[in-house]
Amino acid sequence: MRPHVVAQLAISLDGRTSGFDVDLPRFYALATLWQEDVTLMGADTILAQEGEVRAAPRRGQRAAGPLLAVVDSHARVRSWGSLRELGYWSDVLALYADQTPARAPDATTRELVTGYEEVDLGEVLEYFGCRGVRTVRIDSAGALLHACLALELVDELALLVHPVIVGAGERWYDTARLALRHAGTEVFDDGVLWMRYCVDS
Repeated sequence: MRPHVVAQLAISLDGRTSGFDVDLPRFYALATLWQEDVTLMGADTILAQEGEVRAAPRRGQRAAGPLLAVVDSHARVRSWGSLRELGYWSDVLALYADQTPARAPDATTRELVTGYEEVDLGEVLEYFGCRGVRTVRIDSAGALLHACLALELVDELALLVHPVIVGAGERWYDTARLALRHAGTEVFDDGVLWMRYCVDS
């Protein structure tokens, strides 16, 4: 019943996810290939862009767009209304745990509560699968992606590799811990690589 889960991220040649200019137009153009039903993000990713989200134009909900589901075990995200109106998603869903702090009594954001102290990601995917969701795209390179990989919930990795060496910071993941099967590579004229792998459990 679980949907197909793809993790998409932009990295440098030395495996870093920050410290370089990401080709965002290309990144999100490639993301449309999956036509995902759900975009799964972590609270950290949302909070890192909260200023830009609040300042962005309000285009309204996109009826044909995917659902944005945000893992927010500690109820830190406040910009739900702004996210809903960006024009990318059909709606937003807050993913909370039993021990997530109480929300405002007038909160109108849809919620799914699963897990005790932290959101149970496996149950989240089962919930989506039971409701006909076929594809979930993880838009995260941090804790959420690490947790999904550790729980063997990721079926496909898509890496947009930029031709730069950052030389500082931690690598995004120890890929030696993964059983990866190459599914294709595309080389763009500017040296950027689009590399896709199946993740075998």
